[in-house]
Amino acid sequence: MLAGIEPFKSLFPELGKDQELLEALLTNGSPARLEAGQHICMEGSTCSHLAFVLSGVGRIYKLSETGREITLYRVEPGECCILTLSCIISTKRFPAFAVSESELQAIMVPASAIQAWMEDSPLWRRYAWNLIAERLGEIISLVEEVTFRRMDERLAFYLNQRDLFPLGEQKRITHQQIAAELGTSREVISRLLKDLEEQGLVELGRGWLRLLESPM
Repeated sequence: MLAGIEPFKSLFPELGKDQELLEALLTNGSPARLEAGQHICMEGSTCSHLAFVLSGVGRIYKLSETGREITLYRVEPGECCILTLSCIISTKRFPAFAVSESELQAIMVPASAIQAWMEDSPLWRRYAWNLIAERLGEIISLVEEVTFRRMDERLAFYLNQRDLFPLGEQKRITHQQIAAELGTSREVISRLLKDLEEQGLVELGRGWLRLLESPM
C-alpha cells in the first residue's frame, strides 16, 4: 500500500469516509510525478488510469484545426479529471489534451479498478457523479461565455480575477497564454490589451502585464 493515508484523506475527504475503498484505492494506485509542461494525455488516447492529483495543476484544453487553444478546466490537488473518468466509464477515447502546468504529483489508479468501484461502491458512484456534475456546470458556463459574451468583456472578466492579477503587481504571462485561456487569437488579445493600456488600466511589457485599475 502507498504511504500517506492521512494526507490523502485530507485532500479527498469524501473518499476517506469509506476505509475499505480508501485502502483499495491506495493499494491499487501507483505514484506518478510529471515535470511542468509534460503532456498527460493526447486527444484520441485510451484512458488506462485515473489520476488523483496530490500537488500541482493539470490543464485540460481543446485544440482547433488552425492551432487555436481554449482551456476547458484545470485539475488541482484533491481533484480528478472528469473527462478521464467519463472515458473510463464509457470506454471511449480522450476527447481533449491534458498537460501539467507545474510539477505534478498524483496517484494513478487503473481503469479496471475504477470500473469495478462503479459497480460495487455506492460511495464511489456518488463521488464520481458529483464530480462530473460539478465540472459539467463549469463547462456549460464556459460555452455560454464563448457564445454570448464579447471578447473584450471576457478579457475584462479574466483580468478582474484578483488571485491571478493582483492590482499593481507584475504578472508573468504572454498574450498567447491569455489567448489560449479564452479561445481566441494572440492578435485579438494584443489589440484588446493595447486598448486597455491606452485607457490607463494596464501596463504591458515583454512577457508580463500589470493591472493598474479594474477593467470592469
